[in-house]
Amino acid sequence: MQRFDIRVSPEEMEDKEKLHHMILARAAPGDPKRFDWRIRKQSLDARGRKPLFVLLIECWEDEAPPLEKIRGFEPKALSGRRVVIAGAGPAGYFAALRLLERGIQPLVLERGKDVRSRLFDIKTLYKGEVHPHSNYCFGEGGAGTYSDGKLYTRATKRGDIRRVLDLFRTFGASASIRTEAHPHIGSNRLPAIVKAMREAIVSAGGEVHFNAFMKDFMAKDGRFRAAVLEDGERVEGDALILATGHSARDVYALLHEKGVLVEAKPFAMGVRIEHPQERIDRIFYGASPRHPALPPASYRISCQASGRGVFSFCMCPGGSVVPASTAPGELVLNGMSFAERSGPFANAGLVTELRLTDLDDPDGNPFAGLHFQQAVEQFLFRKGDGSQKAPAQRASDFVAARLSADLPRTSYIPGIYSAPLHQWLPPVVTKGLSEGLRLLDRRHRGYLTEEATLLAVESRTSSPVRIPRDPQTRMHPEVYGLFPCGEGAGYAGGIASAAMDGMASAEAVERYVAML
Repeated sequence: MQRFDIRVSPEEMEDKEKLHHMILARAAPGDPKRFDWRIRKQSLDARGRKPLFVLLIECWEDEAPPLEKIRGFEPKALSGRRVVIAGAGPAGYFAALRLLERGIQPLVLERGKDVRSRLFDIKTLYKGEVHPHSNYCFGEGGAGTYSDGKLYTRATKRGDIRRVLDLFRTFGASASIRTEAHPHIGSNRLPAIVKAMREAIVSAGGEVHFNAFMKDFMAKDGRFRAAVLEDGERVEGDALILATGHSARDVYALLHEKGVLVEAKPFAMGVRIEHPQERIDRIFYGASPRHPALPPASYRISCQASGRGVFSFCMCPGGSVVPASTAPGELVLNGMSFAERSGPFANAGLVTELRLTDLDDPDGNPFAGLHFQQAVEQFLFRKGDGSQKAPAQRASDFVAARLSADLPRTSYIPGIYSAPLHQWLPPVVTKGLSEGLRLLDRRHRGYLTEEATLLAVESRTSSPVRIPRDPQTRMHPEVYGLFPCGEGAGYAGGIASAAMDGMASAEAVERYVAML
């Protein structure tokens, strides 16, 4: 069997017969008829004057080699050990799946509702009603379920990304996630996959409880014993995997009140920047309308502005800006898209890094970043009319420090209003974004334009708090049996990395309970 890369144009990609001949001519110039082929990996290189598909081809003679086996979910008989998991996001569910494969019963406690019921509360969020336990961030599947379902990660050293993709495939994701370089599932398809995961967990002997907010936990002799729910019920277990997500501020407060160490960490803040998708196609493909074989253009861009990182985050081609508040009296934005990514707008978080030295906190308060984040979200809410309507400004006006006389159309359903974001955002954020937009426009002409709208605020790119853990045991250094995990603990940055962290935490739990 041969393996080789080949670069083809969108026209060649669309012409299957021509592509077939190109590949076989490369594989066997003398006698191509004896060979067959398949695409092992597919990516898109849009850095040149014309975008090209980069295909990793497997080519063989006679019988086709077997495909790499998809490793499905294979639970074992339960041993009697029980582990509590707080949070039913990717970290929590993948931890539960892994525990069941090791014969350990997971008891998943989710503060929010099941993935389907969440939709009703998300719809009321557009009307300005925020359910503190059920929203875009809280509920079965976590924040990523209704935010595009991107599975790309650069953190491959954290675990086996192929295993994560195999499990998603097992529970209903498209086979294409195993071949695409930047796979995504789509917010319209993820709910069914998340539900299938839950059903597999329950069928294998695990438990999943909704509306089960963990308000406390009990420890004895420095060792975890039980989680305590809001109604006072105790859920006992041999360990606790804490996978509550980056917006579970009450969990950080609980740990601090109990004298359990938490730490401030750097994070990022900025805006959602929205362009017409056709402009993004023109910038990154060099042409609009794009070729039918090309997907809507996406991007991941960054620069250094006054020595500070400015970068795009969670880019959603053909997507929408959505409200992501988790408590009344705050305004938080995010982005999402469906599997087809067919909407007329493209949006992304455009944020600047915030360092601990930016927070004016000489006393080393572990919640300095969280309070900074919260203050901005609440300030912007108060500036509005009490709904989830978002303050917005044309990108060109933001850089010029002037109020926009009018605003472009937007995908943001609650609506937008013209506001001086250059004055309302913290000065360190305004400075970073203004300089960053100018620098990015030099590299990607047309990115800084009056057609681009900035909507505020994008503040939940990552947690401003870290829950420390020992690098070997993955346990909190002060509480035996407490395993901080995923984005909320400060150790992941998306669905795939959170899933890998969940599985690694489950394996650490297995080693821990074996010693009890």
